[in-house]
Amino acid sequence: MSVIRCDVLVIGAGAAGLMCALTAGRRGRMVQVIDHANKVGKKILMSGGGRCNFTNTGTTPANFLSANPHFCKSALARYTPWHFIEMVERHGIAYHEKELGQLFCDISSKQIVRMLMDECQAAGVQVRTDCAVTDVQRGADGFHVTTAQGQFHAASLVVATGGLSIPSLGATGFGYDLARQFGHEVLPTRAGLVPLTLSGTHQERFNDLSGVALPVTARCNDVAFSNSMLITHRGISGPAILQISSFWQPGDALHLDLLPGQDAEAWLQAMKRDRGAAELRTVLSEVLPRRLALRLCEHWLPDRPVKQIDAPQLRQAAALLQAFPLVASGTEGYRTAEVTLGGVDTRKVSSSTFESQLVPGLHFVGEVLDVTGWLGGYNFQWAWASGHAAGQVV
Repeated sequence: MSVIRCDVLVIGAGAAGLMCALTAGRRGRMVQVIDHANKVGKKILMSGGGRCNFTNTGTTPANFLSANPHFCKSALARYTPWHFIEMVERHGIAYHEKELGQLFCDISSKQIVRMLMDECQAAGVQVRTDCAVTDVQRGADGFHVTTAQGQFHAASLVVATGGLSIPSLGATGFGYDLARQFGHEVLPTRAGLVPLTLSGTHQERFNDLSGVALPVTARCNDVAFSNSMLITHRGISGPAILQISSFWQPGDALHLDLLPGQDAEAWLQAMKRDRGAAELRTVLSEVLPRRLALRLCEHWLPDRPVKQIDAPQLRQAAALLQAFPLVASGTEGYRTAEVTLGGVDTRKVSSSTFESQLVPGLHFVGEVLDVTGWLGGYNFQWAWASGHAAGQVV
């Protein structure tokens, strides 16, 4: 069997892998990218509703979760959102800011994949799909990788295999297995940026409210996110819930402020003074979706005219509206999760070169590492930054 020789072999043709490849290719390195899937950039293509939230202009290290929170600082400082925006603009891709620094393509996420592939082509990078890896060995002269398309030999091996989220797109734990093979610890993984499920009483009472959406502030473990929430058949979703899901684990208390930005007690007192004859469900329907307001008054709040609610009851109602306790039973899992929390322990990986401290020439980039961003383009920025950092040295 003929051996394909190259300077750099990148396993994984996603955001981080392609960025690493084109960066190394620009330096004159001979780069091969292989992926077991039938096409490149599948997560890029489906992200942002098909418009790809490709970065966030407000990216800082504080927007990432990791057991080693300082690890992400160097790469993020050296490759900023503005570097990636420059490439997007150079390729004539129109984009817009949706909210909170989140940048999306005006037309299609296919444009981002096309841009990366064009950059790879210009840099002489070869990209192969349907190329599953069956064996990886390291010899004195580099890495020997056996695949469905033959043998590869490379001085540098970059693992850009992503995490476990959305297995329908081909996600596997291959990168974690490879890390363990070479002596790296893999921290426990779980689904992140994922809808939460409800069971028991809460599920019964909210089940038929599926489709109701409202702004909330979700709080858990001293972290809070304000954005919209969507009630689903199985539980709750929407940006505020996806954000808080990365900080929530089974058994943790979760509270929702249903009137974010308002003082619920002051508002109820004003209602009692100015519209005392009105039912609580009526005035509540003016600030919350009507179906939710009715359900709250059915089960949790006084279902009578506001003037009949005494001071202690009013304080109790305000406290409930400001910190509604929701008992989540779990998450929808990797099937719908946008990211994977945990992964390859970064304490044995260089934060500047992304090279293994155990195996020279072995690099890890992107989601396979224990670095997870918030919702809103941060995970793509991590892919670009980590891929670029490794691409400069492999």
